[in-house]
Amino acid sequence: MEIPENYHEINRDTWNRKTEFHLASDFYNMQAFLDGESSLNDIELELLGDVRGKSILHLQCHFGQDSLSLARMGAQVTGADLSDRAIEEARSLNEKLGLDARFVCCDLYDLPQHLDQKFDIVFSSYGTIGWLPDMQRWASVIRHFLKDDGRFVFAEFHPVVWMFNDDFTHVGYDYFNIETIVETENGTYADREADMVSSSVSWNHNLAEVFSALIGNGLYIRRFNEYDYSPYPCFRHVYEPEPGRFRIRSFSRRIPMVYALECSL
Repeated sequence: MEIPENYHEINRDTWNRKTEFHLASDFYNMQAFLDGESSLNDIELELLGDVRGKSILHLQCHFGQDSLSLARMGAQVTGADLSDRAIEEARSLNEKLGLDARFVCCDLYDLPQHLDQKFDIVFSSYGTIGWLPDMQRWASVIRHFLKDDGRFVFAEFHPVVWMFNDDFTHVGYDYFNIETIVETENGTYADREADMVSSSVSWNHNLAEVFSALIGNGLYIRRFNEYDYSPYPCFRHVYEPEPGRFRIRSFSRRIPMVYALECSL
């Protein structure tokens, strides 16, 4: 499988430009967040538990809403992301809200060269690992930053969802990670009408690949759950049968849309 040498730059540019539209979108509802609403969902909150006084490393944090929600809950949070525009906004929000979160801008694989600390919890959620080509390296970064009694908490869109084309009319991609996916997109999941065209490089990581990487790096999977809904309306043709639970209209409850797990050493 060929991996473009400049995939970091392609994806960084895309996320820098997406950030501008995301900040203004109803999807991220910035005013409600500034007024005190948490951006976290029941799926990850159940696994995270009481985070008061805990040190948390939030990988691929975008512009920091979830990181800052954790800080509001009493955690000592460090967020990291590839996009310098997103990290700039995260730092601005942190200052505006009077919180003490820290934010680091770098490629995830390079994070050990930019951060010297161990954490009680490493956290990552929703639409993250598809931007990374190598799950073994990903898991090794998680292992590097965990304290001996630390936990990894992860919520992610299910690889079955990524098998389908955008309109969910047919299978367009392989479940197994056998190819680099290079695409051009109009708009963004948070604003379909956004006046932007962007390129991206991504990979579909099946469950066995994720599990094997974590286990191979010494992590024990304590809990694993699958969900027949998404907490976000980020896919096309969704409906909301219950508040905050979105499903593909043509599939209803027949496919998994999200999975979540908790690991320890």
